[in-house]
Amino acid sequence: MFPASSSHSSSSLQRGKAFSVVLAIEIWERFGYYGMQAVLTVFMVQNLHMLDKDVNLMLGAFAVLAYSLPIVGGIIGDYYLGTRPTLVIGACGLTLGYALLAISLQQRAFFLPALALIALSNGLFKPNAGNLVRRVYSGDDTALDAAFTLYYMSINVGSVISMILLPWVQSHWGPAIAFGGCASGLLVGLSYYIWRASWLNPFAPAQLLQKKSKFLFFCLFIFLLVALWSLSVLVLAKPSIAQLGVIAAGVALAILSVYLLRCVKSFEKPGLILTYILCLQTVAYQIFFQQMQTSLTLFALRAVSGQFKIGSIYLFTLSAGQFYALNPFWIMVFSPIAAYFYHRWAKNDKDIALFYKILAGYVMVGAGFLLWWLSAKHATGLVSPWVMVAGYGCVSFGEILTVGLGLSIIARYAPVRMSAILMGALYMLWGIGMYVGSLVANGAAIASVPHQQVVAGLYAPLFGHLVLGAVILCAVIVLLLPFMRILDKKHNELRPRTEKTA
Repeated sequence: MFPASSSHSSSSLQRGKAFSVVLAIEIWERFGYYGMQAVLTVFMVQNLHMLDKDVNLMLGAFAVLAYSLPIVGGIIGDYYLGTRPTLVIGACGLTLGYALLAISLQQRAFFLPALALIALSNGLFKPNAGNLVRRVYSGDDTALDAAFTLYYMSINVGSVISMILLPWVQSHWGPAIAFGGCASGLLVGLSYYIWRASWLNPFAPAQLLQKKSKFLFFCLFIFLLVALWSLSVLVLAKPSIAQLGVIAAGVALAILSVYLLRCVKSFEKPGLILTYILCLQTVAYQIFFQQMQTSLTLFALRAVSGQFKIGSIYLFTLSAGQFYALNPFWIMVFSPIAAYFYHRWAKNDKDIALFYKILAGYVMVGAGFLLWWLSAKHATGLVSPWVMVAGYGCVSFGEILTVGLGLSIIARYAPVRMSAILMGALYMLWGIGMYVGSLVANGAAIASVPHQQVVAGLYAPLFGHLVLGAVILCAVIVLLLPFMRILDKKHNELRPRTEKTA
């Protein structure tokens, strides 16, 4: 008994040490990435003097790249270079990208290559970091669930810290120092990863390729990266190319969905159809989410007071970029609460169907934008920052009930053998949704900034349209409820047959 217990304890210790390596580099990677996002919009408007409409479109194109390229990174990590080398290359690329952004204030020619490199490197890093966690806890589902809970909570902690700190650095010392902070943070994570890389060896060997094919694949890999980097620069530079890319991606996903539906067995179709419907409903949230980095950040910059007060008592001040941190803050607050009630309802056999949760999510989203619409419409000066806190709280809770259920939708209703490709397709769909969100944000694009007393009112029509959009979405979901209940019932009735077949 004692040797077995000792062996189990040793294995747990090994896994914990290996997990700490992945967790450290992931925290610092998210620190840099979300810090960059919090600084970027204000940098583009104030320092690069770009027009709102150009900023919105470029951020939308960047979102499509950032959500699509992880598919490529996953393939490279799984089948060619290996998980660990691909992750390290991605981290190095991100560090270089942030450094180039810091230089771009003086050398504008570096700006687009820097953004493209960040999108590409994010695609290499993101899927392989998650894959490393799975490898470390392979075969231990309970520990894996706990590890991913800690993993995602730590990501939110890192993002909140960076989204508060780096916009403050931007305000006091300039954007170059802020972007340099993004690069420095990732260098810390990389240094720790290299120092403790041996802890990962029992779970994920560092070998790249077979010796006989290493040189050929390395050359092909370099060629692929340069080609993707160049294409990404082109997508960011030319809105028309970005639009064509989005249309092509949408058509490809439509063809893929039809193909998969024709491939499944008859008893799997209800679940797959319901997966499509629910995933499309989550995609709509990204239109609202994209406002956080576009119209809401610009609204905070031009029309919101950053001074928080209770009565006449001054508390603290937030800059425009720092308001973006309210999203991960509220996610951290609401996620454990939502998880508690999910678990309690499931334990009492009163679990609520996913489509009801999504409906409730869009009610919350609509409530958030209703607050912003009312405050913008009736503003006579700067809008109170507490309105931003309340609005972000509503929309972030809506995120948990919509996008936050994306993995659960696929896990619950889709055939297991298709889960990987459906997850990649969902991320690409989310990227398309964010691009559409940038197009919507251009409804409040301002060519020149007028007096602050009338700026808030310029955003009221956009927020009003988004409220109307949320209401329409809720109505559509309500109309689809009978059909979705039928599909859910058929899926649950036929699922035992699937298990018997397996």
